Order: sequence, then structure tokens, then C-alpha cells
Amino acid sequence: MTGRRVRVVLGMLGLDQHEVGARVVAGILRDGGMEVVYLGKFNTPERFAAVAEEEDADVIGISAHSWEYLELVPELMKLLAGRQGSVRVVVGGSVITPDDEKTLTALGVAAVFGAGATPEVIVEKVRALGASS
Repeated sequence: MTGRRVRVVLGMLGLDQHEVGARVVAGILRDGGMEVVYLGKFNTPERFAAVAEEEDADVIGISAHSWEYLELVPELMKLLAGRQGSVRVVVGGSVITPDDEKTLTALGVAAVFGAGATPEVIVEKVRALGASS
């Protein structure tokens, strides 16, 4: 992946309207040297998968501040399994419990960021995942 910056598609799934955290993370990733395609609110797993493919994304970032991600991330992972490329999925949000993290990683989510994740950790992990895709 030499010659271009890590590209991240970032937004919320379903009816989750808690956008402040996602906007903050978008800025953190941009400040960390990454390209961010910001989808905002009210996205379906199909939209994330399609935009990630169109944008040649390295990472899909899901901002989760309602419980819908537990229902919609499995659908996203199934859609991505049938596509070309190796886009990685990360999920972050203050509502994520340790049990949810285990569930998400078992589904193939590459990284989970709960409450208290620092900007430095988020940038380092997303950059590493993007560079390896």
C-alpha cells in the first residue's frame, strides 16, 4: 500500500443518531494522516460495503452509540466476506461492553474501541490495519 494514505469509510449503522463521537474520530484520523470518507447517520450494511468498494477503502469504521450494531455488524461482515479486497472493520463507542467486544472480534471485526480509547491508540491501530490490507 505504498504511495497512498490509509482510506477509512466512517459512519453510523441503522438509526443511531449519535454523531458527535464519529465526527471527532473523523478529525482524529484526518489529523493522523488518513483519508476519511464520512457517511454520517442512517447507513445500512449494504451502503457501507458498497461505499468501501467504490472508495477502495482499507478500513470501515463504525461508530456505535446505540445497541443496533449488535444486529447490523454481523450482516456487514457477511457482505464483506463475499467481496474482493481485504477491507478491515473497526467498531468504536462508549456503549460497547467487554462481552460485545468478544462477540465482535469473533465475527471478524479487526479492532474494537470502547470508552476511554485514546486518540493515539485509535490512530495507531487504524493506520496499522490499513497498511496491512
